[in-house]
Amino acid sequence: MADFVGAVDQGTTSTRFMIFDHGGNEVGRHQLEHQQILPRPGWVEHNPVEIWERTRTVIAAALNAAGLAPRDLAALGIANQRETTVVWNRRTGVPYANAIVWQDTRTDRIAAALEKSGGGEVIRRKAGLPPATYFSAGKLQWLLENDGRLRADAERGEALFGTIDCWLLWNMTGGTAGGVHVTDVTNASRTMLMDLRTLDWDDELCALFGVPRVMLPRIVPSASDFGVTAPLGADRVGGEVPIGGVLGDQQAATMGQVCFAPGEAKNTYGTGNFLVLNTGASIHESGSGLLTTVAYQLGAQPPVYGLEGSVAVTGAAVQWLRDQLGIISGAAQSEGLARQVDDTAGLYFVPAFSGLFAPYWRADARGAIVGLSRFHTNAHLARATLEAICYQSRDVVDAMATDSGVTLDVLKVDGGVTANDLCMQLQADILGVPVSRPVVAETTALGAAYAAGLTAGFWRDTAELRANWHESRRWEPTWSEDRRAAGYAGWKKAINRTLDWVDVG
Repeated sequence: MADFVGAVDQGTTSTRFMIFDHGGNEVGRHQLEHQQILPRPGWVEHNPVEIWERTRTVIAAALNAAGLAPRDLAALGIANQRETTVVWNRRTGVPYANAIVWQDTRTDRIAAALEKSGGGEVIRRKAGLPPATYFSAGKLQWLLENDGRLRADAERGEALFGTIDCWLLWNMTGGTAGGVHVTDVTNASRTMLMDLRTLDWDDELCALFGVPRVMLPRIVPSASDFGVTAPLGADRVGGEVPIGGVLGDQQAATMGQVCFAPGEAKNTYGTGNFLVLNTGASIHESGSGLLTTVAYQLGAQPPVYGLEGSVAVTGAAVQWLRDQLGIISGAAQSEGLARQVDDTAGLYFVPAFSGLFAPYWRADARGAIVGLSRFHTNAHLARATLEAICYQSRDVVDAMATDSGVTLDVLKVDGGVTANDLCMQLQADILGVPVSRPVVAETTALGAAYAAGLTAGFWRDTAELRANWHESRRWEPTWSEDRRAAGYAGWKKAINRTLDWVDVG
């Protein structure tokens, strides 16, 4: 058997390919950013063709850098930004439009109308989700309503819908020359179109959004035989590698953090923050603004469900400091700038650029910087940005404790922002519990590799995966209870200042 497993981690801002050995250790990677297309306020798009080209490039570059060939990979997995919506033509392979990204808020009126009509309760009951701009079905409805060509093609089965995993998988397995149109249960559970109990598309949900079922992909378990790769580009990289795992990025990170037992949780820090709690075989409906989702399904085994708290803008707020304000030249500089001050001196920054996600679900909210005085500097704003990442995570942790009764003893963390030591210390201080980072912090790619490797027999079972997990760093809380309570009270006041800013009708 080949000695390695590869994984595509297709994220909101970049695409990476990582290669792991049997111990779960990284042996190679390559990563490229792609363009963020912002045509109007609240609109966020990606070019699907660019993402596919980046995917081919990073696979080739990572293999070349590691001195490996496709035959050295026992299997390949895919993790992807979830909810981002692509529609393309089956015969030509050409997308009808740019992908509408999960952060995009153009569907706010669709979501509001569903809530008013009672459709929201149907979606909550069957899909475990609120009718929010975050999810795919509203984006698909918007495309069907705003592209005159698309409706007729969709009804004939000429137009195919998918989240990014589905788009990549179709292209990787041949595209117009026989590419498979398949998604996994985790990605399907984020569309508002899948029934959590049947694990299949639901006719009533499809009717709510006017979606022809013929354009939807087949749903299979996360660890499955998805086919084999066709040659990926002129360099012929990637031919005949089995694709054995597909998961949405946060569910992949849940696997990468080996949260295989009910009550285990992880928090991923990327463009947004995503905390997932394993609830086992139980579908746990939330009363506190969390999402009920499929955590993963391994082959013929029953699905494992989860509660998730999704925060739209965390690491993206640091990018905003870099790209829009220009007060840092790179994300790593945010830590040094923030360390120039001991606290924010009463400044709060709520980066509600796309409204507020969990646990508030307020599409009418917009970003706010409050508590400003002439005393404040760019260092205070940088520190407030890091604190905002941590306060938003506390909102979710508190909601999760209310819903599940689970009080965290430690928070497992992963993702790019965990390289910021000050941010992780602030997270421990704001939560009042230790924060633990694993040796392999990029657990999204690792989880996709794990799913693929299980399918291929590269790993025997989840117990073998659990043995691969090792702690790299732990941060202990240092704030007093009074400081923690006062800081959080100020955060809740700041949240209130962001509400009712946009009329979503």
